[in-house]
Amino acid sequence: MYFQVHQPFRFRRYRFFDIGNDHYYYDDYSNETILMKVAQKSYLPANALMMELIRKYEGRFRIALSMSGIAMEQFRLYAPEVLESFTELVQTGHVEMLSETYSHSLASLNDGDEFERQVQAHTELVRDFFGVVPKVFRNTELIYSDDIGVRVAAMGYRAMLTEGAKHVLGWKSPNFLYCNAVQPKLKLLMKNFKLSDDIAFRFSNKGWSEYPLTAEKYVAWLNKIPSKEEVVNLFMDYETFGEHQWKETGIFDFMKALPGSIFKNSKFTFSTPSEVANKLQVVAAASVPYPISWADEERDLTAWLGNEMQQEAFRKLYSLSDKVYASADKEIQQDYSYLQVSDHFYYMSTKFFSDGEVHSYFNPYDSPYDAFINYMNILSDFEIRVNAAIRLHVDDDVARLSKIITEKDERIRRLEKQLAGRRSSTRGSIQKKSPAAKTGPGATETGSKKSVPAARPAPKKSAVSPLKKSDTEGKPPSKEGPVAKEATGASKSVGTRTQARGRGKSNKS
Repeated sequence: MYFQVHQPFRFRRYRFFDIGNDHYYYDDYSNETILMKVAQKSYLPANALMMELIRKYEGRFRIALSMSGIAMEQFRLYAPEVLESFTELVQTGHVEMLSETYSHSLASLNDGDEFERQVQAHTELVRDFFGVVPKVFRNTELIYSDDIGVRVAAMGYRAMLTEGAKHVLGWKSPNFLYCNAVQPKLKLLMKNFKLSDDIAFRFSNKGWSEYPLTAEKYVAWLNKIPSKEEVVNLFMDYETFGEHQWKETGIFDFMKALPGSIFKNSKFTFSTPSEVANKLQVVAAASVPYPISWADEERDLTAWLGNEMQQEAFRKLYSLSDKVYASADKEIQQDYSYLQVSDHFYYMSTKFFSDGEVHSYFNPYDSPYDAFINYMNILSDFEIRVNAAIRLHVDDDVARLSKIITEKDERIRRLEKQLAGRRSSTRGSIQKKSPAAKTGPGATETGSKKSVPAARPAPKKSAVSPLKKSDTEGKPPSKEGPVAKEATGASKSVGTRTQARGRGKSNKS
Protein backbone atom coordinates (compact mmCIF):
# COMPACT_ATOMS: atom_id res chain seq x y z
CA MET A 1 0.00 0.00 0.00
CA TYR A 2 1.33 3.39 -1.04
CA PHE A 3 -0.16 6.78 -0.07
CA GLN A 4 0.39 10.24 -1.51
CA VAL A 5 0.52 13.27 0.84
CA HIS A 6 0.11 16.67 -0.79
CA GLN A 7 -1.42 20.10 -0.19
CA PRO A 8 -0.87 23.02 -2.60
CA PHE A 9 -0.12 26.62 -1.72
CA ARG A 10 -3.39 28.17 -2.92
CA PHE A 11 -3.43 31.57 -4.61
CA ARG A 12 -5.57 34.50 -3.56
CA ARG A 13 -7.85 36.31 -6.00
CA TYR A 14 -5.27 38.24 -7.96
CA ARG A 15 -6.82 40.89 -10.18
CA PHE A 16 -5.57 42.71 -13.26
CA PHE A 17 -4.92 45.93 -11.35
CA ASP A 18 -2.66 44.07 -8.91
CA ILE A 19 -0.17 43.36 -11.69
CA GLY A 20 2.99 45.36 -11.10
CA ASN A 21 1.72 46.66 -7.76
CA ASP A 22 1.32 43.69 -5.42
CA HIS A 23 3.79 40.79 -5.54
CA TYR A 24 2.23 38.56 -2.87
CA TYR A 25 0.13 35.82 -4.42
CA TYR A 26 -0.98 33.48 -1.63
CA ASP A 27 -4.19 33.03 0.32
CA ASP A 28 -2.68 32.46 3.75
CA TYR A 29 -6.03 32.15 5.46
CA SER A 30 -7.26 29.40 3.13
CA ASN A 31 -3.95 27.57 3.21
CA GLU A 32 -3.79 27.47 6.98
CA THR A 33 -7.51 26.77 7.46
CA ILE A 34 -7.65 23.91 4.97
CA LEU A 35 -4.42 22.34 6.18
CA MET A 36 -5.52 22.39 9.80
CA LYS A 37 -8.90 20.93 8.86
CA VAL A 38 -7.33 18.09 6.85
CA ALA A 39 -4.77 17.50 9.60
CA GLN A 40 -7.50 17.02 12.21
CA LYS A 41 -9.79 14.96 9.98
CA SER A 42 -7.21 12.90 8.10
CA TYR A 43 -3.47 13.13 8.77
CA LEU A 44 -3.36 12.87 12.54
CA PRO A 45 -5.99 10.09 12.95
CA ALA A 46 -4.61 8.19 9.94
CA ASN A 47 -1.07 8.35 11.33
CA ALA A 48 -2.31 7.14 14.70
CA LEU A 49 -4.07 4.22 13.00
CA MET A 50 -1.01 3.26 10.94
CA MET A 51 1.18 3.35 14.05
CA GLU A 52 -1.34 1.14 15.88
CA LEU A 53 -1.32 -1.41 13.04
CA ILE A 54 2.50 -1.45 12.80
CA ARG A 55 2.81 -2.12 16.52
CA LYS A 56 -0.04 -4.62 16.64
CA TYR A 57 1.38 -6.79 13.87
CA GLU A 58 5.00 -6.21 14.91
CA GLY A 59 6.17 -4.83 11.58
CA ARG A 60 4.31 -7.29 9.34
CA PHE A 61 2.14 -4.37 8.27
CA ARG A 62 4.12 -1.98 6.05
CA ILE A 63 3.30 1.00 3.86
CA ALA A 64 5.01 3.58 1.67
CA LEU A 65 4.53 7.35 1.69
CA SER A 66 5.35 10.08 -0.81
CA MET A 67 5.09 13.61 0.53
CA SER A 68 5.53 16.66 -1.68
CA GLY A 69 7.97 19.35 -0.62
CA ILE A 70 5.09 21.84 -0.68
CA ALA A 71 3.21 19.73 1.89
CA MET A 72 6.27 19.44 4.13
CA GLU A 73 6.75 23.21 4.05
CA GLN A 74 3.12 23.77 5.08
CA PHE A 75 3.34 21.21 7.88
CA ARG A 76 6.41 22.99 9.22
CA LEU A 77 4.65 26.33 8.94
CA TYR A 78 1.14 25.53 10.18
CA ALA A 79 1.08 22.07 11.79
CA PRO A 80 4.46 20.84 13.09
CA GLU A 81 2.68 18.13 15.11
CA VAL A 82 1.67 16.47 11.84
CA LEU A 83 5.27 16.43 10.64
CA GLU A 84 6.32 14.95 13.96
CA SER A 85 3.75 12.15 13.70
CA PHE A 86 4.97 11.28 10.20
CA THR A 87 8.53 11.23 11.50
CA GLU A 88 7.56 8.74 14.20
CA LEU A 89 6.06 6.47 11.54
CA VAL A 90 9.22 6.57 9.41
CA GLN A 91 11.40 5.84 12.44
CA THR A 92 9.64 2.49 12.97
CA GLY A 93 11.52 1.18 9.93
CA HIS A 94 8.29 -0.15 8.40
CA VAL A 95 7.34 2.96 6.41
CA GLU A 96 9.30 3.74 3.24
CA MET A 97 9.58 7.34 2.06
CA LEU A 98 9.53 7.75 -1.72
CA SER A 99 11.04 10.49 -3.85
CA GLU A 100 9.13 12.89 -6.09
CA THR A 101 9.27 16.48 -7.34
CA TYR A 102 9.55 19.16 -4.69
CA SER A 103 6.64 21.18 -6.07
CA HIS A 104 4.41 18.27 -7.08
CA SER A 105 4.94 19.69 -10.56
CA LEU A 106 4.72 18.72 -14.22
CA ALA A 107 8.43 19.47 -14.68
CA SER A 108 9.12 15.97 -16.04
CA LEU A 109 7.20 16.99 -19.19
CA ASN A 110 9.62 19.86 -19.80
CA ASP A 111 12.96 19.39 -21.56
CA GLY A 112 14.97 21.59 -19.20
CA ASP A 113 16.85 20.84 -15.99
CA GLU A 114 13.99 21.83 -13.69
CA PHE A 115 12.85 18.22 -13.21
CA GLU A 116 16.24 17.05 -11.90
CA ARG A 117 16.60 20.23 -9.84
CA GLN A 118 13.27 19.64 -8.10
CA VAL A 119 13.91 15.95 -7.44
CA GLN A 120 17.21 16.86 -5.80
CA ALA A 121 15.54 19.55 -3.69
CA HIS A 122 12.88 17.06 -2.55
CA THR A 123 15.50 14.44 -1.66
CA GLU A 124 17.38 16.94 0.50
CA LEU A 125 14.16 17.94 2.26
CA VAL A 126 13.24 14.31 3.02
CA ARG A 127 16.72 13.72 4.40
CA ASP A 128 16.51 16.83 6.58
CA PHE A 129 13.04 16.04 7.96
CA PHE A 130 13.09 12.23 8.20
CA GLY A 131 16.75 11.23 8.11
CA VAL A 132 16.38 8.88 5.12
CA VAL A 133 17.34 9.01 1.43
CA PRO A 134 14.63 7.66 -0.92
CA LYS A 135 15.55 4.83 -3.30
CA VAL A 136 12.27 4.55 -5.21
CA PHE A 137 10.68 7.31 -7.29
CA ARG A 138 7.06 8.30 -7.65
CA ASN A 139 6.42 11.09 -10.15
CA THR A 140 3.70 13.71 -9.79
CA GLU A 141 0.27 12.20 -10.51
CA LEU A 142 2.04 8.89 -11.38
CA ILE A 143 3.06 10.47 -14.72
CA TYR A 144 5.38 8.13 -16.61
CA SER A 145 6.81 7.44 -20.07
CA ASP A 146 9.83 5.61 -21.40
CA ASP A 147 11.78 8.87 -21.65
CA ILE A 148 10.86 9.96 -18.13
CA GLY A 149 11.91 6.54 -16.86
CA VAL A 150 15.32 6.93 -18.49
CA ARG A 151 15.80 10.29 -16.75
CA VAL A 152 14.75 8.79 -13.42
CA ALA A 153 17.17 5.87 -13.84
CA ALA A 154 19.97 8.32 -14.67
CA MET A 155 19.36 9.98 -11.30
CA GLY A 156 20.13 6.69 -9.55
CA TYR A 157 16.69 5.27 -8.73
CA ARG A 158 16.19 1.52 -9.03
CA ALA A 159 12.38 1.43 -9.15
CA MET A 160 9.45 3.69 -10.01
CA LEU A 161 5.70 3.69 -9.44
CA THR A 162 3.17 4.34 -12.18
CA GLU A 163 -0.34 3.58 -13.41
CA GLY A 164 -1.32 0.16 -14.72
CA ALA A 165 -3.15 1.72 -17.67
CA LYS A 166 -5.17 -0.61 -19.89
CA HIS A 167 -3.95 0.88 -23.15
CA VAL A 168 -0.36 0.24 -22.03
CA LEU A 169 -0.66 -3.25 -20.57
CA GLY A 170 -3.33 -4.57 -22.94
CA TRP A 171 -4.08 -8.15 -21.94
CA LYS A 172 -1.26 -8.19 -19.36
CA SER A 173 -1.95 -7.85 -15.65
CA PRO A 174 -0.57 -5.03 -13.49
CA ASN A 175 0.10 -7.61 -10.76
CA PHE A 176 3.69 -8.30 -11.88
CA LEU A 177 6.99 -6.47 -11.74
CA TYR A 178 7.90 -4.77 -15.03
CA CYS A 179 10.83 -2.67 -16.24
CA ASN A 180 11.52 0.34 -18.43
CA ALA A 181 11.57 -0.51 -22.14
CA VAL A 182 14.72 1.56 -22.77
CA GLN A 183 16.58 1.17 -19.46
CA PRO A 184 15.78 -2.32 -18.05
CA LYS A 185 17.56 -1.54 -14.77
CA LEU A 186 14.60 0.65 -13.76
CA LYS A 187 11.87 -1.59 -12.35
CA LEU A 188 8.20 -0.57 -12.53
CA LEU A 189 5.43 -1.17 -10.02
CA MET A 190 2.09 -0.76 -11.82
CA LYS A 191 -0.99 0.37 -9.93
CA ASN A 192 -3.99 -1.97 -9.77
CA PHE A 193 -6.40 0.90 -10.36
CA LYS A 194 -9.61 -1.12 -9.91
CA LEU A 195 -8.82 -2.39 -6.41
CA SER A 196 -7.28 0.98 -5.49
CA ASP A 197 -10.27 3.01 -6.64
CA ASP A 198 -12.67 0.69 -4.82
CA ILE A 199 -11.24 2.16 -1.63
CA ALA A 200 -10.29 5.66 -2.75
CA PHE A 201 -13.38 6.64 -4.77
CA ARG A 202 -16.18 4.08 -4.53
CA PHE A 203 -16.06 3.22 -0.83
CA SER A 204 -18.87 5.58 0.24
CA ASN A 205 -20.88 5.49 -3.00
CA LYS A 206 -24.26 4.08 -2.02
CA GLY A 207 -25.14 3.65 -5.68
CA TRP A 208 -22.25 1.24 -6.15
CA SER A 209 -23.31 -2.37 -6.60
CA GLU A 210 -20.72 -3.56 -4.07
CA TYR A 211 -21.69 -1.06 -1.36
CA PRO A 212 -20.94 -1.41 1.52
CA LEU A 213 -17.36 -2.57 1.23
CA THR A 214 -16.03 -4.65 4.13
CA ALA A 215 -12.58 -6.03 4.87
CA GLU A 216 -13.83 -9.60 4.38
CA LYS A 217 -15.32 -8.78 0.97
CA TYR A 218 -12.13 -7.07 -0.12
CA VAL A 219 -9.95 -10.02 0.92
CA ALA A 220 -12.27 -12.32 -1.03
CA TRP A 221 -11.54 -10.25 -4.15
CA LEU A 222 -7.81 -10.53 -3.49
CA ASN A 223 -8.11 -14.31 -3.19
CA LYS A 224 -9.69 -14.48 -6.67
CA ILE A 225 -6.50 -13.17 -8.23
CA PRO A 226 -4.66 -16.02 -10.02
CA SER A 227 -1.93 -17.44 -7.81
CA LYS A 228 0.76 -16.86 -10.48
CA GLU A 229 0.27 -13.09 -10.16
CA GLU A 230 2.78 -11.91 -7.61
CA VAL A 231 1.93 -8.44 -6.29
CA VAL A 232 -1.07 -6.13 -5.91
CA ASN A 233 -0.12 -2.44 -5.85
CA LEU A 234 -2.69 -0.28 -4.08
CA PHE A 235 -1.90 3.40 -4.66
CA MET A 236 -4.12 6.22 -3.35
CA ASP A 237 -4.14 9.64 -1.69
CA TYR A 238 -3.57 9.62 2.05
CA GLU A 239 -6.49 12.04 2.32
CA THR A 240 -8.72 9.07 1.41
CA PHE A 241 -8.87 8.47 5.16
CA GLY A 242 -11.03 11.14 6.72
CA GLU A 243 -11.11 13.78 3.96
CA HIS A 244 -12.19 12.19 0.66
CA GLN A 245 -13.96 9.46 2.62
CA TRP A 246 -15.21 10.92 5.87
CA LYS A 247 -14.88 9.10 9.15
CA GLU A 248 -18.66 8.58 9.17
CA THR A 249 -18.38 6.34 6.10
CA GLY A 250 -16.50 3.75 8.16
CA ILE A 251 -13.23 4.15 6.24
CA PHE A 252 -11.08 4.05 9.39
CA ASP A 253 -12.87 0.92 10.64
CA PHE A 254 -12.32 -0.71 7.25
CA MET A 255 -8.60 0.07 7.28
CA LYS A 256 -8.23 -1.09 10.86
CA ALA A 257 -9.76 -4.48 10.03
CA LEU A 258 -8.04 -5.02 6.66
CA PRO A 259 -4.55 -6.23 7.73
CA GLY A 260 -5.91 -8.76 10.21
CA SER A 261 -8.35 -10.13 7.66
CA ILE A 262 -5.56 -10.42 5.05
CA PHE A 263 -3.25 -12.25 7.45
CA LYS A 264 -6.02 -14.55 8.60
CA ASN A 265 -7.82 -15.36 5.34
CA SER A 266 -5.18 -15.08 2.57
CA LYS A 267 -1.58 -15.79 1.70
CA PHE A 268 -0.80 -12.14 1.03
CA THR A 269 1.75 -10.12 3.01
CA PHE A 270 2.56 -6.41 3.10
CA SER A 271 5.76 -5.10 1.50
CA THR A 272 7.34 -1.76 0.70
CA PRO A 273 8.18 -0.86 -2.94
CA SER A 274 11.90 -1.47 -2.33
CA GLU A 275 11.16 -4.94 -0.97
CA VAL A 276 9.02 -5.77 -4.00
CA ALA A 277 11.75 -4.58 -6.38
CA ASN A 278 14.35 -6.70 -4.54
CA LYS A 279 12.30 -9.88 -4.14
CA LEU A 280 10.53 -10.25 -7.48
CA GLN A 281 11.87 -10.87 -10.96
CA VAL A 282 10.92 -8.67 -13.90
CA VAL A 283 8.52 -10.49 -16.22
CA ALA A 284 8.55 -8.06 -19.17
CA ALA A 285 9.29 -4.53 -20.32
CA ALA A 286 6.42 -2.05 -20.32
CA SER A 287 6.55 0.12 -23.42
CA VAL A 288 5.10 3.60 -22.74
CA PRO A 289 6.01 5.93 -25.63
CA TYR A 290 3.54 8.62 -24.53
CA PRO A 291 3.03 9.86 -20.94
CA ILE A 292 0.39 8.23 -18.77
CA SER A 293 -1.05 9.20 -15.36
CA TRP A 294 -3.60 8.02 -12.80
CA ALA A 295 -6.25 10.55 -13.80
CA ASP A 296 -9.64 10.01 -15.35
CA GLU A 297 -10.77 7.33 -17.78
CA GLU A 298 -8.09 8.16 -20.33
CA ARG A 299 -5.16 7.79 -17.89
CA ASP A 300 -3.33 10.51 -19.84
CA LEU A 301 -2.35 14.17 -19.33
CA THR A 302 -5.65 15.79 -20.36
CA ALA A 303 -6.54 16.57 -16.74
CA TRP A 304 -3.64 19.09 -16.70
CA LEU A 305 -2.83 19.85 -20.34
CA GLY A 306 -6.04 18.99 -22.17
CA ASN A 307 -7.10 22.43 -23.35
CA GLU A 308 -5.51 25.57 -24.80
CA MET A 309 -5.66 27.49 -21.51
CA GLN A 310 -3.64 24.84 -19.69
CA GLN A 311 -1.15 24.51 -22.54
CA GLU A 312 -0.63 28.28 -22.78
CA ALA A 313 -0.08 28.59 -19.04
CA PHE A 314 2.37 25.65 -19.12
CA ARG A 315 4.40 27.10 -22.03
CA LYS A 316 4.50 30.56 -20.48
CA LEU A 317 5.59 29.23 -17.09
CA TYR A 318 8.50 27.11 -18.30
CA SER A 319 9.68 29.70 -20.82
CA LEU A 320 10.79 31.74 -17.79
CA SER A 321 12.96 28.99 -16.31
CA ASP A 322 16.35 30.18 -17.58
CA LYS A 323 15.66 33.77 -16.55
CA VAL A 324 14.49 32.70 -13.09
CA TYR A 325 17.76 30.96 -12.28
CA ALA A 326 19.87 33.59 -14.02
CA SER A 327 18.37 36.19 -11.69
CA ALA A 328 19.91 34.48 -8.62
CA ASP A 329 16.94 35.80 -6.59
CA LYS A 330 15.91 33.23 -3.95
CA GLU A 331 12.45 34.71 -3.44
CA ILE A 332 11.70 34.60 -7.16
CA GLN A 333 12.90 31.01 -7.35
CA GLN A 334 10.65 30.04 -4.43
CA ASP A 335 7.62 31.64 -6.09
CA TYR A 336 8.54 29.84 -9.30
CA SER A 337 8.38 26.47 -7.55
CA TYR A 338 4.96 27.31 -6.08
CA LEU A 339 3.68 28.34 -9.52
CA GLN A 340 4.54 24.89 -10.85
CA VAL A 341 2.19 22.93 -8.55
CA SER A 342 0.08 20.66 -10.79
CA ASP A 343 -3.12 21.61 -8.94
CA HIS A 344 -3.12 25.04 -10.63
CA PHE A 345 -3.40 23.36 -14.03
CA TYR A 346 -5.95 20.86 -12.73
CA TYR A 347 -8.22 23.76 -11.76
CA MET A 348 -8.30 24.86 -15.43
CA SER A 349 -9.67 21.53 -16.68
CA THR A 350 -12.81 21.73 -18.81
CA LYS A 351 -13.67 18.04 -18.54
CA PHE A 352 -17.34 18.00 -17.57
CA PHE A 353 -18.33 14.46 -18.47
CA SER A 354 -17.50 11.21 -16.66
CA ASP A 355 -14.80 12.89 -14.55
CA GLY A 356 -16.36 16.30 -14.12
CA GLU A 357 -17.54 15.66 -10.57
CA VAL A 358 -14.03 14.78 -9.42
CA HIS A 359 -12.58 17.93 -10.99
CA SER A 360 -15.22 20.20 -9.49
CA TYR A 361 -14.70 18.68 -6.03
CA PHE A 362 -11.05 19.75 -5.96
CA ASN A 363 -11.58 23.16 -7.61
CA PRO A 364 -11.78 26.30 -5.41
CA TYR A 365 -12.67 28.49 -8.44
CA ASP A 366 -16.13 29.11 -9.84
CA SER A 367 -15.00 27.95 -13.28
CA PRO A 368 -11.88 26.80 -15.14
CA TYR A 369 -11.80 30.19 -16.87
CA ASP A 370 -11.59 32.01 -13.54
CA ALA A 371 -8.71 29.73 -12.58
CA PHE A 372 -6.92 30.52 -15.85
CA ILE A 373 -7.39 34.30 -15.56
CA ASN A 374 -6.22 34.35 -11.96
CA TYR A 375 -3.15 32.24 -12.75
CA MET A 376 -2.15 34.29 -15.81
CA ASN A 377 -2.50 37.54 -13.87
CA ILE A 378 -0.07 36.18 -11.28
CA LEU A 379 2.23 34.88 -13.99
CA SER A 380 2.25 38.31 -15.68
CA ASP A 381 3.33 40.02 -12.48
CA PHE A 382 5.89 37.30 -11.87
CA GLU A 383 7.38 37.86 -15.34
CA ILE A 384 7.74 41.59 -14.62
CA ARG A 385 9.66 40.76 -11.45
CA VAL A 386 11.88 38.25 -13.26
CA ASN A 387 12.76 40.72 -16.02
CA ALA A 388 13.50 43.44 -13.47
CA ALA A 389 15.75 41.06 -11.52
CA ILE A 390 17.57 40.09 -14.70
CA ARG A 391 18.23 43.76 -15.58
CA LEU A 392 19.49 44.41 -12.07
CA HIS A 393 21.70 41.35 -12.25
CA VAL A 394 23.05 42.43 -15.66
CA ASP A 395 23.64 45.97 -14.41
CA ASP A 396 25.59 44.58 -11.46
CA ASP A 397 27.70 42.48 -13.81
CA VAL A 398 28.36 45.45 -16.10
CA ALA A 399 29.35 47.60 -13.14
CA ARG A 400 31.68 44.91 -11.86
CA LEU A 401 33.32 44.44 -15.28
CA SER A 402 33.61 48.22 -15.80
CA LYS A 403 35.40 48.51 -12.48
CA ILE A 404 37.84 45.76 -13.49
CA ILE A 405 38.52 47.46 -16.85
CA THR A 406 39.02 50.85 -15.20
CA GLU A 407 41.50 49.39 -12.72
CA LYS A 408 43.45 47.70 -15.53
CA ASP A 409 43.53 50.91 -17.61
CA GLU A 410 44.86 52.82 -14.62
CA ARG A 411 47.54 50.20 -14.05
CA ILE A 412 48.55 50.34 -17.73
CA ARG A 413 48.86 54.16 -17.60
CA ARG A 414 50.96 53.90 -14.44
CA LEU A 415 53.28 51.31 -15.98
CA GLU A 416 53.60 53.30 -19.21
CA LYS A 417 54.58 56.37 -17.19
CA GLN A 418 57.24 54.38 -15.32
CA LEU A 419 58.51 52.94 -18.60
CA ALA A 420 58.72 56.39 -20.21
CA GLY A 421 60.75 57.66 -17.26
CA ARG A 422 63.17 54.76 -17.52
CA ARG A 423 63.59 55.30 -21.29
CA SER A 424 64.34 59.00 -20.75
CA SER A 425 66.90 58.16 -18.07
CA THR A 426 68.55 55.56 -20.32
CA ARG A 427 68.87 58.00 -23.27
CA GLY A 428 70.47 60.65 -21.06
CA SER A 429 73.01 58.17 -19.75
CA ILE A 430 73.98 57.04 -23.25
CA GLN A 431 74.43 60.61 -24.51
CA LYS A 432 76.63 61.47 -21.55
CA LYS A 433 78.95 58.47 -21.92
CA SER A 434 79.23 58.32 -25.74
CA PRO A 435 82.40 59.70 -27.51
CA ALA A 436 82.17 63.34 -28.62
CA ALA A 437 83.55 62.63 -32.12
CA LYS A 438 81.46 64.35 -34.79
CA THR A 439 82.95 62.51 -37.76
CA GLY A 440 82.63 58.95 -38.92
CA PRO A 441 79.63 56.66 -39.25
CA GLY A 442 79.20 56.14 -35.49
CA ALA A 443 79.01 59.81 -34.63
CA THR A 444 75.30 60.12 -35.42
CA GLU A 445 74.20 57.01 -33.46
CA THR A 446 74.21 58.59 -30.02
CA GLY A 447 73.60 62.12 -31.08
CA SER A 448 70.37 61.71 -32.98
CA LYS A 449 67.30 59.51 -32.96
CA LYS A 450 68.12 58.04 -36.36
CA SER A 451 71.30 56.07 -35.78
CA VAL A 452 72.74 55.94 -39.32
CA PRO A 453 71.94 58.34 -42.14
CA ALA A 454 71.35 57.26 -45.70
CA ALA A 455 74.31 56.08 -47.75
CA ARG A 456 77.24 58.45 -47.60
CA PRO A 457 80.72 58.32 -49.14
CA ALA A 458 82.96 55.86 -47.40
CA PRO A 459 85.28 57.56 -44.91
CA LYS A 460 88.97 57.53 -45.41
CA LYS A 461 91.00 55.23 -43.23
CA SER A 462 92.71 58.16 -41.56
CA ALA A 463 89.33 59.58 -40.42
CA VAL A 464 88.80 56.92 -37.71
CA SER A 465 91.23 56.42 -34.88
CA PRO A 466 91.69 53.01 -33.23
CA LEU A 467 89.67 52.60 -29.97
CA LYS A 468 91.45 52.21 -26.73
CA LYS A 469 90.42 49.64 -24.14
CA SER A 470 89.64 52.37 -21.62
CA ASP A 471 87.11 53.91 -24.00
CA THR A 472 84.88 50.82 -23.97
CA GLU A 473 84.97 49.73 -20.33
CA GLY A 474 81.79 50.24 -18.34
CA LYS A 475 79.72 51.18 -21.44
CA PRO A 476 76.99 49.46 -23.42
CA PRO A 477 78.19 47.55 -26.48
CA SER A 478 79.66 50.27 -28.66
CA LYS A 479 78.24 50.91 -32.06
CA GLU A 480 81.41 52.59 -33.30
CA GLY A 481 83.69 49.59 -32.65
CA PRO A 482 82.50 47.24 -35.42
CA VAL A 483 82.16 50.09 -37.88
CA ALA A 484 85.66 51.42 -37.23
CA LYS A 485 87.18 47.97 -37.46
CA GLU A 486 85.51 47.06 -40.72
CA ALA A 487 86.11 50.46 -42.21
CA THR A 488 89.79 49.53 -42.64
CA GLY A 489 88.78 47.38 -45.56
CA ALA A 490 88.03 49.79 -48.42
CA SER A 491 86.46 47.09 -50.58
CA LYS A 492 83.75 46.36 -47.89
CA SER A 493 82.80 49.93 -47.09
CA VAL A 494 79.23 49.74 -48.50
CA GLY A 495 78.42 46.51 -46.68
CA THR A 496 79.86 47.90 -43.49
CA ARG A 497 77.54 50.86 -43.54
CA THR A 498 74.53 48.61 -44.09
CA GLN A 499 75.47 46.39 -41.15
CA ALA A 500 76.06 49.36 -38.88
CA ARG A 501 72.67 50.80 -39.74
CA GLY A 502 70.93 47.53 -38.92
CA ARG A 503 72.74 47.04 -35.61
CA GLY A 504 71.99 50.53 -34.51
CA LYS A 505 68.25 49.96 -34.89
CA SER A 506 68.41 46.60 -33.18
CA ASN A 507 70.18 47.95 -30.10
CA LYS A 508 67.75 50.82 -29.71
CA SER A 509 64.68 48.55 -29.87
